[in-house]
Amino acid sequence: MQNRLADGRVKFRHLQCFLAVAQMGSVQQAAASLSVTQPAVSKTIAELETVLGVKLFERGRHGAVPTREGQLFMPHASACVSALRQGVALLARDDGAVAATIDIGVLPTVATALLPGSLRHFGQAWPRVSVRLVTGANTELLERLKAGAISFAVGRLADPERMVGLSFEQLYNEPLAVVVRAGHPLAQGAGLPAQLATFPLVLPPFGTLIRQAADSLLAAWGALPLSAFVELLSVSVGRALALQNDAVWFVPAGAVEYDLRRGTLVRLPLPAAGGEEPVGVIQRTDTQPTPAGRALIEAVRRAARERDMLPDGVAVPKARRARTAATGASPGKRQPGAKR
Repeated sequence: MQNRLADGRVKFRHLQCFLAVAQMGSVQQAAASLSVTQPAVSKTIAELETVLGVKLFERGRHGAVPTREGQLFMPHASACVSALRQGVALLARDDGAVAATIDIGVLPTVATALLPGSLRHFGQAWPRVSVRLVTGANTELLERLKAGAISFAVGRLADPERMVGLSFEQLYNEPLAVVVRAGHPLAQGAGLPAQLATFPLVLPPFGTLIRQAADSLLAAWGALPLSAFVELLSVSVGRALALQNDAVWFVPAGAVEYDLRRGTLVRLPLPAAGGEEPVGVIQRTDTQPTPAGRALIEAVRRAARERDMLPDGVAVPKARRARTAATGASPGKRQPGAKR
């Protein structure tokens, strides 16, 4: 393999495509994430397998699963892609010589609260650096981070086995809220919980910790078992359903803080305090952020501090903001099988 690598036939597109398939577990999904065709991905993987002289994936009905050789190759491919991106970003300076791009992952329920302030501060200091944003479930963001597809993530602390090779720096704790539009028949709390089932319910996806918090609130309310509801993470769709369909929306409070301050949405009185989940910056432990990456992380920290200072903010400040080891104990007990 050394001779094959030395002749320069392994290209950046080979590594990028390999990591996308390994991360997504599907040639089709990898093609969509790379904005290329499925045959193009298959051809690129076949080229790489020919150059390396090994089979990298087992393909079947359940997608593409890395072989033993593919698993051995993955961390090295990820390190190469990450190093190249860091090298390009290092050249991004105020003199405008080279423009760079930073790929980051953010939970959709966190993005609306943190990104406006973060990107405003960062853009003022690094005007020629572009930020490419990926949103998705926490587990998806962690996999992208491990594969080197993003520089860092802003998400929730996952179980220790999912955090291997990652570090978590807590920014704040965020409670779950149950919201409806202003003027909603349930806005004053009358008819709860009996009338809940007469309105559309919008819940976080099954298996997530915020869904567990929602189920706990429903149980504390004494609500009847749900027969119909909508599951989603999209803040924009959840907001539209609450405003236009009279839906009752279970959502992390930070995702709706702007509407709560304006009075567009109002919180329902809860029978118990909503569970709080830590939100923070997640990084790989085997790489260091570039200067631009460090600046963006600092901008995220600054935006989080500004949220804490809001007179009617919904975030619960965390006095100690030290980075914690990925294998450390989590803030609360988690139910088995919960996803982040």
